[in-house]
Amino acid sequence: MSNILDELQNARTAAGLTHQMLAQHAGVSRMTVQRTEARKIDPRLSTLLVLARTLGMDLMLVPKSLRPDLEDFVRSGGRFLGQPSGIGAPPSLVDELLQPAAPSKKPVPSKGKQ
Repeated sequence: MSNILDELQNARTAAGLTHQMLAQHAGVSRMTVQRTEARKIDPRLSTLLVLARTLGMDLMLVPKSLRPDLEDFVRSGGRFLGQPSGIGAPPSLVDELLQPAAPSKKPVPSKGKQ
C-alpha cells in the first residue's frame, strides 16, 4: 500500500498540485488527501482510484503469481521476455503503440461513365 501512496504523492507534487487542488479536481475533501498521504487513514480502493485517475494514472490489480513477470516486462520498456536487445531486435510493443496510425488507403471511385 505504501508504494501506491508514495506514487500518488509523487505524482501530485510533480504536477504542482496542493492537497486542496487535488481534492477539488478529484471530488474528495482536502483532509482525505492529507490523511491518505500521511497514512493516518486506510483509504478505500475507490478513493485511491479517483486520486490516481485525477493524476492521469491507473491502478491495476495483478495476481501475485504474475507480478514478477509484469515487473520485468515494465522494466524492459515493453519488450517481450527473452527478446534480444540491440539493433537486430524487433520493436517493442510500447514503440509500436506510440507510432501514429498509418492512414488507410481507400480506393478512389472513378467519375467516368461505365
